[in-house]
Amino acid sequence: MKKEKRSPAELRNMFGANLRELSRQYPSISELTRQLGINRTQFNRYLSGESFPRPDVLDRICTFFGVDARILLEPVGEIETPNAALSNPFLKDFLGEGINTLTEDQFPSGFYRFFRQSFLNADRFITGLVFVFREGGATYVRGYEPKSGMRLQGLPTTPEAREFRGFVMRLEDGVALMISHRKAMTCSFNYLSRAASFDNNYWVGYVTRTVRESVSSTRVTRMVYEHLGHDLGQALAAAHDAGFKSAEDLTLYVRGQLQVGEPFR
Repeated sequence: MKKEKRSPAELRNMFGANLRELSRQYPSISELTRQLGINRTQFNRYLSGESFPRPDVLDRICTFFGVDARILLEPVGEIETPNAALSNPFLKDFLGEGINTLTEDQFPSGFYRFFRQSFLNADRFITGLVFVFREGGATYVRGYEPKSGMRLQGLPTTPEAREFRGFVMRLEDGVALMISHRKAMTCSFNYLSRAASFDNNYWVGYVTRTVRESVSSTRVTRMVYEHLGHDLGQALAAAHDAGFKSAEDLTLYVRGQLQVGEPFR
């Protein structure tokens, strides 16, 4: 059946609606436009459906969000992704339920500050910030490695190099986060369960990383997540404070949950 032709205005409106949906996962449009290399004013025109990007800019947007040119024609939530492994019927009864049934009570959306021991220096600790959000029935996580940690490893400190993304799934007694850097260069697995605290806003577990065994570094260590909610002020303060810390810089509660000085078992 031949599809009805759409006017330029209809195409712009469809693209704008899809771009707004894709941009929801980013708490700062200014940061998003900086990463895309697009002028903020021009990006706002795309969002409102007033303007349409050049082919090279459209390609940049599609590549960044991991979509294709169908965002011009179909609502992004209805675009089929037949090669998506996690939505394949083969895994539906094994992973699908855990991914699609994680509730806000079990693991709330919002900003989280994390704490863990450094993989490279046992006397130092890393703090950072991640953002957890829900889209299309699934729960996702996004964050950036602290610049100081990247410098220590001799790695670039650009936003593209530091960024990581992943998904969260429900387990019998907690949640699991599968996280990867861009192009799956390195991955990590986080396990967390809610810990007793005054505000009921801490999760405790461990993180493993996908690297070869080494005598000079570890591959697994304890981790603490502190839920900050959607308070942008707290999130910005946590982002500014991200990086290497000594044990004395951590609160007594976090030190206790990380069991500083105790080997991981």
